[in-house]
Amino acid sequence: MTVTTTASSDNKLDFSTFSNIIDGQRSYTESTRCGTNPATNEKLFPCPVSTHEDVENAIEIAKSAFKTWRKTSIKHRKEQLGACAAALIEHKAEFARLLTIEQGKPTMFAEQEVDFGAHWLAGTCELDLPEEVVEDSSEKYIQTRYVPLGVVVGIVPWNFPIMLLCGKLAPAVMTGNTIIIKPSPFTPYCGIKIVELAQRFFPPGVIQVLSGDDSLGPWLTAHPGVDKISFTGSTATGKKVMESASKNLTRITLELGGNDAAIVCSDVNVEETVIQVANAAFLNSGQICIAIKRIYVHKDIYAHFRDAFVKYVSALKIGNGLEAGTFLGPVQNKLQYDRVGLFLDDIQRRKQAIATGGSVVGTATDGLFVHPTVIDNPPDDSKIVVEEPFGPIVPLLEWSDVDEVIDRANTSNMGLGSSVWTNDQTLAQRIAEDVEVGSVWTNEHLAIRPTAAFGGHKKSGIGAAWGLDGLRAYCNTQTLYFRRASA
Repeated sequence: MTVTTTASSDNKLDFSTFSNIIDGQRSYTESTRCGTNPATNEKLFPCPVSTHEDVENAIEIAKSAFKTWRKTSIKHRKEQLGACAAALIEHKAEFARLLTIEQGKPTMFAEQEVDFGAHWLAGTCELDLPEEVVEDSSEKYIQTRYVPLGVVVGIVPWNFPIMLLCGKLAPAVMTGNTIIIKPSPFTPYCGIKIVELAQRFFPPGVIQVLSGDDSLGPWLTAHPGVDKISFTGSTATGKKVMESASKNLTRITLELGGNDAAIVCSDVNVEETVIQVANAAFLNSGQICIAIKRIYVHKDIYAHFRDAFVKYVSALKIGNGLEAGTFLGPVQNKLQYDRVGLFLDDIQRRKQAIATGGSVVGTATDGLFVHPTVIDNPPDDSKIVVEEPFGPIVPLLEWSDVDEVIDRANTSNMGLGSSVWTNDQTLAQRIAEDVEVGSVWTNEHLAIRPTAAFGGHKKSGIGAAWGLDGLRAYCNTQTLYFRRASA
């Protein structure tokens, strides 16, 4: 049950106390749980365990707030999002430290994620929902417009708890919806504080947050009062969300797993490309849905590339994200750490060639660290090639024919992103147009933006986030027909 509710409109954010935010107020729960710092295995702050009553209250309040919020101008909504983005940057240091201790990523990347979060809040405002004039004649005027859905639930994963929260919040409220944020139980803290901060700029009930245990997600996704679910997470969980939402025909956007292939051609500058590809593979300890997961290198440069790649990766610093110079923090949680361990066990059992790494670091009390691992040209049917490890392990694979490497890249049942590395723009376009994924980059990777649609093919998702397609996903289409009166 909810035991304490106090106003959350004061100017100072307390980064040591955490509560739900319901109807613009801090709402404390009788039961709490604590997250864990994955670098030290230390317990963090108590945070809420929401009840079914909290869910009912939050949804009813969101429905009520929607009646007013939907009638505000888009100009006003954009102004409030911009102000919220500026306030987030004002608290950048506090959010970055909190993100490092709850998620594990190094401070420099935590600060970058705060910047990304603010950019998604403000950058979404660069978009406008178009209103299409289908016919404007002497007899008829026909117009198609986009109207908000109602109550949105944003389910945020643990790998980018700030950026991906902002990437759901901004398009939802800009299009006139209200939103209830559900942060991951592994990383609840930053999400709670962002929603608390947002109360300064939005009316009560427009943006709320509920934190909890494994019961919370199913309560929200099956609720008939929810009009839209935006989920980012694993493909397996995405299927459960889709099944739950189907009972009420609730709209969904699913941003799911990936097994991104990088195709490296023979004409690249090896030393420069190695750095970019390695960073895109091992950033956030490989815990990014669009991180490079498979690296196909042309046979003419394979040995050179492999040796340079291993040298670079072996020099990356592993450790607590609060320590200067750290590039790889821990795997975020024990469940994922054990999953990564299964990949390492399979590699050892199959006696695959380990170019570097291949083991965990330390003990459970020291944190969940894994050496960055590179596998040298394993078979295409290997677990590490076929499945997404979501950790710091990547295979290097040799290729010789363009059509062959495209076919190999497309064998995955996932299709989130891919990158092509070459100085030949004609070749780059040929490969890019043939790979079966939602986003393709040339000579870069991970280069997403709030103004460009992002979505997956195959089992990597349904629908699109961001860009105009992302905005439309938070709306119903309405067509108005006006027959002009005769003279």
